[in-house]
Amino acid sequence: MSASPSSSSLSSSSVSPSAAAPGAVPTQADLLDFVRRTAADAELIASLPLDPEGRTWVRLDGPAGSEAWLIGWPPGSGTGWHDHAESVGAFLTATGELKEYSLATRLPTDGWKTLELSEGVDRERRLPAGKGRSFGRDHVHEVLNESTEHHAVSVHAYYPPLPRIRRYSRTGQVLRLEQVERPEDWQ
Repeated sequence: MSASPSSSSLSSSSVSPSAAAPGAVPTQADLLDFVRRTAADAELIASLPLDPEGRTWVRLDGPAGSEAWLIGWPPGSGTGWHDHAESVGAFLTATGELKEYSLATRLPTDGWKTLELSEGVDRERRLPAGKGRSFGRDHVHEVLNESTEHHAVSVHAYYPPLPRIRRYSRTGQVLRLEQVERPEDWQ
């Protein structure tokens, strides 16, 4: 699948840039509140160009210095296994439905290439329109649009702005670190 980034940044007058007090660091709850309010902006959601071949995204103005994105997911697309390094985050499905698979364990942050995961660490969450979640640092997951017919659109926010994304492959209970991406790789 190809990815088609949009170079523009959007902001919506109906979306307040910050629920946190001025100068405050946004919490997971602040980020979840922001993605919930942003996803409710039907005009903004409809403005995202959708591509049948790959995910599309547009950067948004997030709360209190956070990084935020509006992402379009064509049928059958997904992220693959990844984390957001030291950032906390939140995301919410605005239209369609996404599925999240995650690990209920904290991985070592550095110094490994292959890990064998314990039984019982897998979690699965269905996220129809209007549903989302927040997560802490080093959260490992993959997000998918399993629909064969419909696009999904979601809103994501991270704080601090993503310093890196680690990408993994998975075979059964074996997780392998495949690549580390830096902001210049996706912006």
